[in-house]
Amino acid sequence: MNFDMNDFENDVLETSYKTPVLVDFWAEWCGPCKRLSPVLEKLASEAKDWKLVKINSDEYPDLAAKYGIRSIPNVKLFSEGKVVNEFVGALPENMIKDWLKKVIPGKNGNQLAVAETLISTGETDKAVKVLENILKQEPDNEKAKVMLAKLLLFTDNKKSLSIIESLDEGSENFAVVDSLRTISRLMEFKNNPDSLADSPLKNLYLEAIGDIQNQNFDAALDKFIEVIRNDRALDDDGARKACIAIFKYLGEENEITIRHRRDFGSALYV
Repeated sequence: MNFDMNDFENDVLETSYKTPVLVDFWAEWCGPCKRLSPVLEKLASEAKDWKLVKINSDEYPDLAAKYGIRSIPNVKLFSEGKVVNEFVGALPENMIKDWLKKVIPGKNGNQLAVAETLISTGETDKAVKVLENILKQEPDNEKAKVMLAKLLLFTDNKKSLSIIESLDEGSENFAVVDSLRTISRLMEFKNNPDSLADSPLKNLYLEAIGDIQNQNFDAALDKFIEVIRNDRALDDDGARKACIAIFKYLGEENEITIRHRRDFGSALYV
């Protein structure tokens, strides 16, 4: 199988609008290149969702200069005519496979964008249907799993948790996954408040959990921060964990997260 480049414009740029193209910049004198090359060729021969193109940087110095090749092997991933990710050096096969899983756009990338737009406009029911359809086609699509689990957290908690059940600390989405599990655990106290240890702040803690269920995160954070200031031991430092979970659920750029971050930080050191 020949992976050598004939025409950069056609073989790489134009093709990358249809399917991602992995470009391996190499040279004859490069020992690590000779170790990496057969690994990439093996993976490419098995791949259905990306293509490999090999470019001898000595034969195409202009391309090497244009794309900032200072050390080889240098592998760049092109999508829609642009470099979207890369790595340098002769990585072992298992690391390359892990890298590819993270960087190769799934076949439902456009549908994920549709779901994100629907969520941003408040059309969550439609977004749920889009995400469920993606997962029928790509059961292992982590981004779709996490997005759907977030949407279902307050309407179908059991289903939400089952969707992310297989995601562990090795997942790049683990921070959000962990936040969903933390919030879900907190909501169990509303059905079984007696399982929460007694404390002068117990009622305030339960009120904060009620605010989470109502998705009033501003009010929940105010109350949890008050609990942090006065009873860190309650629920094994549960108020601190709850705040972090809300921040991760909303995202660090969310205005509610930004508004409460300073008070949260100062409460930890009272």
